[in-house]
Parts: sequence; structure tokens; C-alpha cells
Amino acid sequence: MVVTRWQAPVLPTPEQIKMIFQAEGLNTAEEVLSPKMVIPDHRHPFDEVRVVMSGALFMNISGNQILLRAGDRIDIPANTRHSKSAEGDEPCICIVANRPF
Repeated sequence: MVVTRWQAPVLPTPEQIKMIFQAEGLNTAEEVLSPKMVIPDHRHPFDEVRVVMSGALFMNISGNQILLRAGDRIDIPANTRHSKSAEGDEPCICIVANRPF
């Protein structure tokens, strides 16, 4: 797992994140998690990459707990057990990507 914290004063737009992901050869989608929504432990046969666009996302990556905020990026290797939940009272919107098969 690699976490990259957003440090600039201006957040990127969803279109900019999608362009970055596409330049990396990734397929993109937008994911909206309702407030307090929980996605239990699961795994993927592909690397998962996501950037939080708004809200906050709590992730448990194989026992490592981390809170992601707007602009933060996480790269999760294939077959890594993880769960996630939207934190706070607003939806958490993410741009999610993976490598095509």
C-alpha cells in the first residue's frame, strides 16, 4: 500500500484525476459512498488506485488503519485484504481506477 497525501492548496478536479489515471494506463470510475456506509473486507485480483475527491474515507488495509481526505491517493496491491467506510456526515466521493486485464 502506498499513500500520497495532497499538499497543494487547490484540489485537483475529477477530470484532472481521470486524465492522470488514464495516462498511467488505468480504467477509471467514480464511486460515491453514503455517510457512514461500510464496505466489508474484500480483495481484488487487480491493483486498486483511488483518490478521495470530497469527504473522508477510513480504510483498513490488512490491519493498517488510515483516514484519507480530499486529494489523498492510495494504491492497494492486488489480492490485498481491505475494507472501507465513509466518515462524517457527508458522502465520500472517490475516483477509483484499476489496470485493465
